[in-house]
Amino acid sequence: MAGDLDEFGSTYWGSRALLSHAPDLPAPYDDLFTLTAADELLSRRGLRTPFLRIAKNGSVVGDSQFTGSGGVGADISDQVRDDKVAALFASGHTVVLQALHRTWPALVDFATQLSTDAGHPVQINAYITPPESQGFSAHYDVHDVFVLQVAGEKHWTVHEPVHVDPLRNQPWTDHSAEVAAAARDTSPVVDEVLRPGDALYVPRGFLHSAKTLGGVSAHLTVGLHTLTRYLLVQELAALAAREPALRTALPIGFDPGDPTQLAEVLPEVTELLIAQLRSTSVDDLALRLRRRTWSANRPESIPPLAHAAALTTLAPGTTVRLRGGLRHRLVLGSDPVTLQLPDRTITFPAAVGQALSQLLNGQEHKVGTLPGLPVEDQLVLVRRLLREAVLVPTS
Repeated sequence: MAGDLDEFGSTYWGSRALLSHAPDLPAPYDDLFTLTAADELLSRRGLRTPFLRIAKNGSVVGDSQFTGSGGVGADISDQVRDDKVAALFASGHTVVLQALHRTWPALVDFATQLSTDAGHPVQINAYITPPESQGFSAHYDVHDVFVLQVAGEKHWTVHEPVHVDPLRNQPWTDHSAEVAAAARDTSPVVDEVLRPGDALYVPRGFLHSAKTLGGVSAHLTVGLHTLTRYLLVQELAALAAREPALRTALPIGFDPGDPTQLAEVLPEVTELLIAQLRSTSVDDLALRLRRRTWSANRPESIPPLAHAAALTTLAPGTTVRLRGGLRHRLVLGSDPVTLQLPDRTITFPAAVGQALSQLLNGQEHKVGTLPGLPVEDQLVLVRRLLREAVLVPTS
């Protein structure tokens, strides 16, 4: 977005919508996505549901209307039929390409880097809308959205929230009447036309809708699945299950809907919960949060065949680097040294700590130049990190 990142973080993040125009941005977005890319995905990539959704005026079309078998040798019934998509698009339907952060290479890399920089999981969809059409009526999302206008023009209207900072289990349909009334009766905070290269930031909870103008319009929605303070509450409550007294059964015949009966047990439960919260360590909480959040975005893609080949040709002088977007934490100062990864923890002898720390600093390193280890041991260390997909060879 336009302006200083610190200013965006303090002034807009999670609280205010922001429209930025192409001259103030590194636009256009042709290096990320184009209408030609959309056509390729829809016609030549064997796309399947749920990677495609089609809608018109807020109503989502059933999958059977645009999917079918792939034919001989690919008899899978939910593959996207390009001819059916073409017919629906020609009749005014919006095409939604979902999870492009997993299916389109440029956006796979973009999402990996953005998630690393922002610290929040990222998803990317594309919305392609025919002229004078609207895919979805006013609604809110439960994640923050950056809209990147790729092609054509689209009129966006954004209103203040009716439910501030919604959680993942608090969709706009829970407040559909208030959403419709606010969109109809209140003044928008954004009422503008986005053109190619423009960008719009919409915090979660803000109501928004968009309508295509004269020609075909396409935009990317880059969604940040915001990690919230409530996430910490959820994990703290889960840790409280370690207390045996909190796992005991309530009395036979207990009616949880009776305030009188509830009042008899709630004080004790509250005290036990508070005691557990106070005794929980930051390390305990961090371990649970790593397991829950570090795998939300996949790290840099690895070409399996080339990666396997790199293991067989590893030699002094081979250059390697940390796999992009891989969440990790190295714990030094003990024997063994531990490397915490999204799905596992691996250990190493303390003697490799200095070399391991250097390998994980994000820079490129040549085998044979790592500190504190003879070349033979450097090869052993790097080979293991390649096998664990922690390091990747540079080209």
